[in-house]
Amino acid sequence: MRTATDRPHWPEYPFTSRWFEHAEARQHYLDEGSGPPVLMVHGNPAWSYVWRHLVTGLSDAYRCVVPDLLGMGLSGRPSTPLPRLLAGYQIAALDDLVRHLVDEHRAPDRGWTVVAHDWGGPIALAWACLNAEKVDRVVVLNTAVFRFPEQGLPPWWFRLLRLRAVSALAAHHTPAWAYGAARLGVTGPMPAEVRRAFTAPYRHRRDRAALARFIQDVPVTRADPGWSLLAVVERMLPALEQVPILVGWGMRDPVLRPPLADAWQRRFPHARVLRYPEAGHYVLEDARAELVPAIREFLATTPSDAETTSG
Repeated sequence: MRTATDRPHWPEYPFTSRWFEHAEARQHYLDEGSGPPVLMVHGNPAWSYVWRHLVTGLSDAYRCVVPDLLGMGLSGRPSTPLPRLLAGYQIAALDDLVRHLVDEHRAPDRGWTVVAHDWGGPIALAWACLNAEKVDRVVVLNTAVFRFPEQGLPPWWFRLLRLRAVSALAAHHTPAWAYGAARLGVTGPMPAEVRRAFTAPYRHRRDRAALARFIQDVPVTRADPGWSLLAVVERMLPALEQVPILVGWGMRDPVLRPPLADAWQRRFPHARVLRYPEAGHYVLEDARAELVPAIREFLATTPSDAETTSG
């Protein structure tokens, strides 16, 4: 079992590292604050650092559970080859972590809010659909859990990037994907020290295998590994039809483009969709001053089972 190196100090990330031992690798996660639980699931090539502003903005009133997906961030890199469909593997690992927190660390069995971004969307919402009795609220940020509408397909360069040889070069053998996302995923440049923190877990080739695998799994055609997963998740989505949903969308995302925000509204007419015209893919970086309070207000006005139980 190989794990990422112990972390140095990173700006705006004053949190305590916690660890859960899976059979394949050790998983890093944050467990900050107390109150109704909020589960935050990152995408690719991010890690728990992407949630730092939301954790800071909620942890005085909510219990923020923020894992690094296996093979990513500060979590261990499994020594065995990654599975063909990485998201399915991560859904099972996420379920193991939540069960561990409920059984061993007094997390409530119900009343969870699920917050997801990018590839964290299919992972977290699949878990939410499978555990709908546990989930009271959903927040999605620039992600898709259904097949791309024709007018919202990723740009040609991203479809080229999905080719195995290209993604292996750009995301595994070199840090181009991690470094490029930190620059192109925002509309306002990150401070240099924040950009270094974003990319810190992915500086070495041995730590980037999951980044390439996730790119290869993005489902655009039926031949893609992730197509079957999204087809299953789509069929499960009615489990969330009564769940309050907040959508926060950076409208200048170069890959997950504005028509996907409209698709969320069509899929869930009851959802509240917030569009941020000047924000990019990392909407919590570009629009955090507006989005963090909006998420907090959404949580405050849609009480969860955990709040009712604790009261």
